[in-house]
Amino acid sequence: MHIKRVFDVVVVSLAAVVWLPAVAGGALLVLLTSGRPVFYRSNRLVGSGDPTKVVKFRTMVKNADRLVNRDTVPVTNTRFLNIAPDSPLYTRAGRLLERCGLTEIPQLVHVLSGKMTIVGNRPLPTNVMNALLDEYSYAGDRFLTAAGLTGPAQLVGRDALTDSERLRIEGAYCHAVLDGYRLRLDFSILLRTVLIVAHLKPSLSYTEVMDLIARNSGSRSVVALDEHASPRAADNTEVA
Repeated sequence: MHIKRVFDVVVVSLAAVVWLPAVAGGALLVLLTSGRPVFYRSNRLVGSGDPTKVVKFRTMVKNADRLVNRDTVPVTNTRFLNIAPDSPLYTRAGRLLERCGLTEIPQLVHVLSGKMTIVGNRPLPTNVMNALLDEYSYAGDRFLTAAGLTGPAQLVGRDALTDSERLRIEGAYCHAVLDGYRLRLDFSILLRTVLIVAHLKPSLSYTEVMDLIARNSGSRSVVALDEHASPRAADNTEVA
């Protein structure tokens, strides 16, 4: 895990010439088009411990978190709370930041502090995590390692994955980090994320991401996770 921390610090430091102006520009855009607050802070799980404050750009109307959350929106086909890109909750500045993949850039301060990592599974509200645990006993595996700015599930896209598929990808990543971490795993995910956001490469499929994790890690448990249960079969037992 030490080498993963070194990777985080080196990448964030070298990329400061890019991300610091991006944070300043994004903050100015939000301020001028939708006012304060510029940043949205919320309690999120970033690991196996208690929730902590996580910051990102405010991309929605000011009361969006009270209107749409896992307690107010009934569970239908997914327990992850995925808000559609065309939702009226997004501001014009928010849509632009989302499209450019800049919404979570402020979370690089959490990476520098050691609270988060560059590559890992996304932070989650406690009520979303509880909803997942109610249905999937292995959901907790996604927080065996620290939450990240981007992760393997983002290579597919949250709307293209079922809950079971996403959890298996996220669990496979954590087991790969714990059981045989190789620097090229995070490098491969980060590079592919940048290429996808820049529209230079297409998104991957569930199978392709699982294969990428297996090829770039020393963990045999990655293969075991995918073989012991079919994500599509698991979805058939989901309770709405």
